[in-house]
Amino acid sequence: MPRVKRGTIGLKRRHKVLKQAKGFRFGRGNKERLAREALLHAGTHARVDRRKKKRDFRRRWQIKINAAVRPLSFTYSRFIDQLKKHHIELDRKILAQLAEHQPAIFAEIVKSLAD
Repeated sequence: MPRVKRGTIGLKRRHKVLKQAKGFRFGRGNKERLAREALLHAGTHARVDRRKKKRDFRRRWQIKINAAVRPLSFTYSRFIDQLKKHHIELDRKILAQLAEHQPAIFAEIVKSLAD
């Protein structure tokens, strides 16, 4: 049988793992076994944090809306309740952007709810 030189696919796999782990600390960036373990943990944290990001943005929007409606003699919960009762379907992201960048338009929305 002719001689078979092995290792190209294994080398590619190892190189791919080490490339993904570039910048990791304490041997996890240049030792294959540690890099593979670190990538497994990093992947689970990345998935969880993608979900957390949505929560954090929604919380931030709520804070911005509350800060904008307080001077107009409303609270956040009463404001959202009035929006639902008046069938105004603006989401919190848009309301927060209006409150931050166009306070006059946001004030008009709040005044229309006060009536």
